Amino acid sequence: MELREAFAIALRNTRIRHGLTQEDFGIVSSRTYLSTLERGLKNVTLEKASELASRMGVHPLTLLLESFLLLDRDTDLDSLLERIRHESLSSQARKS
Repeated sequence: MELREAFAIALRNTRIRHGLTQEDFGIVSSRTYLSTLERGLKNVTLEKASELASRMGVHPLTLLLESFLLLDRDTDLDSLLERIRHESLSSQARKS
């Protein structure tokens, strides 16, 4: 599975969990464009991912986390969050 496909699944799953239709994204995106994203036919920009996440009431990282969890079935959420926390803290420490 490619990242684009994993994001497509994460986007579609999140939209459905929040009880939204593709038409509910009319202010943010056309139904046709959203459909191409959900089928993994196009890559999403960070800006568009943020807009879509906002429309669903979730943080953009939620979509990315779910995408990467789908890519690596051997990694669980806690492990991935711990890795991100560690890498983020290491990065902040170097800046200090």
